Amino acid sequence: MTIFRNITELGKGIAARHGWPAAKAFKAYAMTEADRAALSHCAIELLSLFPPVAGASVLMSAALAVMLERRMQAPVQVVAGTLAVDGAPVFGNRQPLDGAALFADANPAWDGHAWVMVGPYVADVALFRAAYAAWGPARLARHVDLVFGPNKGLYVDRWAHTGRQGLSYEPQYVLGTEEVTRQMGAAFHLIKAARGA
Repeated sequence: MTIFRNITELGKGIAARHGWPAAKAFKAYAMTEADRAALSHCAIELLSLFPPVAGASVLMSAALAVMLERRMQAPVQVVAGTLAVDGAPVFGNRQPLDGAALFADANPAWDGHAWVMVGPYVADVALFRAAYAAWGPARLARHVDLVFGPNKGLYVDRWAHTGRQGLSYEPQYVLGTEEVTRQMGAAFHLIKAARGA
């Protein structure tokens, strides 16, 4: 699958996985203050529960998406692909992604990145966790330190504006409902194991 390069192409990808009403809602959505507050609250809650582990962006994104769907009336999608910093990939490699095969498993081993799209907004709960961690890519750590500084938890911006921060979110696959549910299940088990339950 190729990288979706604009909002129209991404809308078609959403339509293919979730139908045209979902794609129309995605393109028409405008974030409200109440939605911003709900998004912030869900991210803080998730970050307090989710253990710091490498390669968990799809689990974290699925968990955030499920939380948001319960608290917001907004089009929420989990998207997977490549994350680049100043044009150079730090997660993913821009190669074709067979998402259906990859996300048939819970918590797949892969080098890409996943994030949540709330309409045309990127909501990335894994970005800063990876940047601040010892296992995170050095290029990402340097960039986040220079551009954002310490102690950040959630990155939210219009997808079209992420380049202003030196970030490039390159979506290649929109997860379906069953795939999100499978990843959320794996996230729940990871949280449960970390809490010793």
